Amino acid sequence: MSNEVGHEEVTRVPTGTRQRLRQIGPGIMAAATGVGAGDLVATMVAGSRFGYVLLWAVIVGTIFKIALAEAVGRWHLTSGQTMLSGWRTLGRWVLVYFGAYAVVWGFVYGATAMSASGLPLNALFPGLSVRYWAIICGVLGFLLVWFSRYALIEKVMTALVGVMFVTVVGTAVMVAPNLLEAGKGLVPRLPDGSLVYVLGLIGGVGGTITMAAYGYWTMAKGWRSSRWLSMMRLDNTVGYVTTGIFVVAMLIVGSELLFGQPVVDGDTGLLMLGDTLAADYGQWARIPFLIGFFAVSFSSLVGVWNGVSLLFADWWRTWRLPAGAEESLADYDRSAGVRSTPYRAYVLWLTFPPMALLFLDKPFQLTVTYGVLGALFMPFLAGTLLILLNSRRVSPEGRSRWLSNGLLTICLVLFGYLAVDQLIGLFS
Repeated sequence: MSNEVGHEEVTRVPTGTRQRLRQIGPGIMAAATGVGAGDLVATMVAGSRFGYVLLWAVIVGTIFKIALAEAVGRWHLTSGQTMLSGWRTLGRWVLVYFGAYAVVWGFVYGATAMSASGLPLNALFPGLSVRYWAIICGVLGFLLVWFSRYALIEKVMTALVGVMFVTVVGTAVMVAPNLLEAGKGLVPRLPDGSLVYVLGLIGGVGGTITMAAYGYWTMAKGWRSSRWLSMMRLDNTVGYVTTGIFVVAMLIVGSELLFGQPVVDGDTGLLMLGDTLAADYGQWARIPFLIGFFAVSFSSLVGVWNGVSLLFADWWRTWRLPAGAEESLADYDRSAGVRSTPYRAYVLWLTFPPMALLFLDKPFQLTVTYGVLGALFMPFLAGTLLILLNSRRVSPEGRSRWLSNGLLTICLVLFGYLAVDQLIGLFS
């Protein structure tokens, strides 16, 4: 069977440990795409206000994201349909919601991702303003996903994850974490005023609309049946544990360098952290952090440019299907891959119209707006997965058991609360 999404041949399911580790990739892409500058901000502020007390929330968030992404991957491997095909069975209103959401979200996120990628480059090379660095990053991401196949994009994303892991975890080691306090932080506690930060940390270990793209990346890898369930679960766990360690490292840096200090939210706060590193350890110390900051932001940009464009292309395909039409992954391969017109149209939409927002020179406000939009998608994803994976649309081995149902239900409640809180905060 051939695969139009990434033009990769379906491979045999690996059995040995070394072969299985070599197949890891989609989980890294999904987790890294979901962790962006906004998560750096939230984690840094949480560390500055509460120290290590909220470390447990990062662990919980990692578990929840593993559960959500596993459910997405399981749907693709055991239903014979894509995520959009599954949503279509719930009613046309779901497609209306997703289509409208994807258009609005993409416009705001395009500016947010470009701005977040431009900020550290401006700090490293101030001769060019944030605005123009952002435009350069947007064009580079555009060219990469427009002309490249999945295999190359996966390699680029894996390299960026390696850079951000080494730089940020290395910074955490350099600031000498208090292991005793970190250990205490594994015990769940809720200090006064910490609930919103807890929810932010739980939601910030790599997840928004990009989580729904995970199944499309597994298909691009050549994973097409329930035989790949074990491989998918390993891949998913490795990806989110890696980003979970990254977020823990960021919390350590915030706790050690900024605890008790007033921290400015947004991009200014992140750059302030770089200045603090320079003041405490020398100018050289800010460079790895800024490089890691760029790797985090640009990996999100590349992942969204590819993954959400695949989602949008499949949405267009699904929207145009006549009522009651039978669907298969072969139909998806023929009409919704990276060479399709809807895919390319959405890549263009993510890149060029949002550049107008860059001239507002308000990157933090863009990040806040993106955070609100992102929060609205997570309860939708958890709720629809609960319905789909307990239906006859999946084979018996793909249906959710008590653990998956329990975690998805908790995700639905927590992310629903976070979405309401974000909306109240936006309007107040």
